[in-house]
Amino acid sequence: MLKDPACQLKWVLRQSECDAGRYASRLLGHAVDAGPIYAASRAACQDWWRRPEHQVDVVIDFSDASSVALYPYAASGGIRIVSAISNYSPEHLQVVDETARKTALLHSANITVGINFLMVAAKVLRDFAPHADIDIVEEHFRSKVGVSGTAMRIAGMLGIDGRQIKSLRAGGIIGRHEVIFGMPNQTLRMTHESISRAAFGRGALVAAKWLYRQAPGRYSMEEIVRESVTRSLQVA
Repeated sequence: MLKDPACQLKWVLRQSECDAGRYASRLLGHAVDAGPIYAASRAACQDWWRRPEHQVDVVIDFSDASSVALYPYAASGGIRIVSAISNYSPEHLQVVDETARKTALLHSANITVGINFLMVAAKVLRDFAPHADIDIVEEHFRSKVGVSGTAMRIAGMLGIDGRQIKSLRAGGIIGRHEVIFGMPNQTLRMTHESISRAAFGRGALVAAKWLYRQAPGRYSMEEIVRESVTRSLQVA
């Protein structure tokens, strides 16, 4: 975001107060003061969001599910929200849905452009070859607990059982997903790998720029990719 001329980093909220008063730009090694850091607890009121220095067009959330408690405050000021939280409880999703009635909110468990393109392409192939055998292989860093939420999302979208997901945990793998279609006389593999966590940041910026033009409602990164693919096919 600091390198994108179309965007400005106004501030950062953190659950911890250890970096409050510092600048996100300095923590990232930039020799400028941008993105003052505040403790998230200070933003749990409408007054904080209404101050001129805190007013923004879009909030990007990479924290955890508990941050939904701040969404109603942001929505009250007409601020749009990009949520890149991988796991929400039913209670959290209820807050997400209620917030989306008041402002534009985009939620995707994996906000990278590549994985969402994979989802769209896999759904097209699934519709074209409904009798293909499908398996999903997901690989992540050693300490990741549980099955990848992105893999579960792909499985649900393709209408296959979660038992058809194979998980691998090793070293510092950021994230790799492979969808395997087994068909008579041929096999097709769709693979996406996040080489750097910067891929998530770039995806969030794409989402924020798109969301800025949308009316209140709940959206997904998959919609952005599908819209772009459809437009490209129409031009072709």
